[in-house]
Amino acid sequence: MKVLIVGSGGREHAIAWKVAQSSRVEKIYCAPGNAGIEEYAECVNIGAMEFDKLTDFAVEKGIDLTIIGMDDPLVGGIVNAFEAKGLRVFGPRQKAAMIEGSKAFSKDLMKKYNIPTAGYENFDSAEEALKYLETANMPIVLKADGLALGKGVLICNTLEEARDGVKAIMEDKQFGTAGNRMVVEEFMTGREVSVLCFCDGTHVTPMTSAQDHKRAQDGDQGLNTGGMGTFSPSPFYTDEVDEFCRKYIYQATVDAMKAEGREFKGIIFFGLMLTQNGPKVLEYNARFGDPETQVVLPRMKNDIVDVFEACIDGTLDQVELDFEDNAAVCVVLASDGYPEHYEKGFKISGLDAFAGKDGYYVFHAGSKFDEDGDVVTNGGRVLGVTATGADLKQARANAYEAAKWIEFGNKYMRNDIGKAIDEADSQ
Repeated sequence: MKVLIVGSGGREHAIAWKVAQSSRVEKIYCAPGNAGIEEYAECVNIGAMEFDKLTDFAVEKGIDLTIIGMDDPLVGGIVNAFEAKGLRVFGPRQKAAMIEGSKAFSKDLMKKYNIPTAGYENFDSAEEALKYLETANMPIVLKADGLALGKGVLICNTLEEARDGVKAIMEDKQFGTAGNRMVVEEFMTGREVSVLCFCDGTHVTPMTSAQDHKRAQDGDQGLNTGGMGTFSPSPFYTDEVDEFCRKYIYQATVDAMKAEGREFKGIIFFGLMLTQNGPKVLEYNARFGDPETQVVLPRMKNDIVDVFEACIDGTLDQVELDFEDNAAVCVVLASDGYPEHYEKGFKISGLDAFAGKDGYYVFHAGSKFDEDGDVVTNGGRVLGVTATGADLKQARANAYEAAKWIEFGNKYMRNDIGKAIDEADSQ
């Protein structure tokens, strides 16, 4: 079969790598793709939001399955556009993608269906939000309602910080129209865990757990980013936690969406906080997480195309997901200055060191070919270096060793990805 992947990041590179292993796939296209994805797919210069061009391309090339990696096109209704032309596509329709497209919608859904989450209020006016904050407990969390590249969340420790946050989100529109509405949420403490789940509208099947590192600098300092590294599995995601989440969070969410007439087919990413009062939902995403995908897919044994098709056909209950009994760690190599100001266009060396090395992967996030055919940096997050190991400590050592193989002018990384692995041991 012929497959089209929509997106251009490390997540899409990992998906392309996994799809390429399927015995059922003869040809992969990626729009727009990047320099790393070209190893597995023919990259096509069409943007992820150019729905007409994408659907025309899919019809012209006889694409059998399209996989949508990114949030913007999903929330924009790309799945509806493909289905309108009779094309098979993996991902939620526009009404279902609202679970990520609007934080206020997702919080109201959880409240209505008793899915555990932090207490909250939604605001359409800065004035009302500021009034509410006067009597609220600190610290408190402010979230832009719409899509903000995973960066539209501010944790405010004082009333003054909270006032500044309201100004940044709702008045200065730091995150654009995403800040037209805002969610104010109680601050939860505990371990954060991410769990990606396949959904077919009725059934939900969790993959393995992972943990992300959002802050730009070591010790969880600096600004929020799209994610600086991940590890899988999380030592804190126990069988007991899994059992609770399957019943009261994962299945409850899929049931709630169905009851609302928003049947969810695709991936729900559950961002969880393991609090003293049990697991609670921090956030939903309507697609594979980035860089969680880069540690989850290398551990997955299944032919991923079979799983995608089961989600589309509503037969996910007939699929048994199978994961290696190992661990994986991903360290993101970024451009120094990310997520604010950084330079691009530096030549990347050392990529060929990964060839033929089992259990070592380099997933491209922001790369491209220059005029001379060299791979150069083209974004804030440049590469995700992933390694597997028998356990988390070995995987982490392998990932940091492999990170040394790569060089570019303004290479930057966190040196403490997976620090919670040691904390798990000491508990």
